[in-house]
Amino acid sequence: MKTVKANPAALKALGVKPFDAADYLDSDEAVAEYLTAALEYPDPDLFLTAIKDVARARGMAQLARDTGLGRESLYKALSTGAKPRYDTVLKVLNALGVRLQAVAA
Repeated sequence: MKTVKANPAALKALGVKPFDAADYLDSDEAVAEYLTAALEYPDPDLFLTAIKDVARARGMAQLARDTGLGRESLYKALSTGAKPRYDTVLKVLNALGVRLQAVAA
């Protein structure tokens, strides 16, 4: 999947704010649906980006405190191309109040 970046100056001239999923992740149900949708794609970077969006919506500083990880470490672990450890992903999801569940295909 290719990401296209909008020209910030053009958006500002039009009075349009760039889309940020974190602005809409305001309930546990929205978070669960968003992460579930991200898991449907085979791209692990998409799932990490989705977790990062949820983390930003909930507050990265609070998440760092809740997980015992540094903010910089969280940003690094959730960045595109990162290969975070399984236990790190579980810590983050647990702190966000999210549980992964396996379902028969």
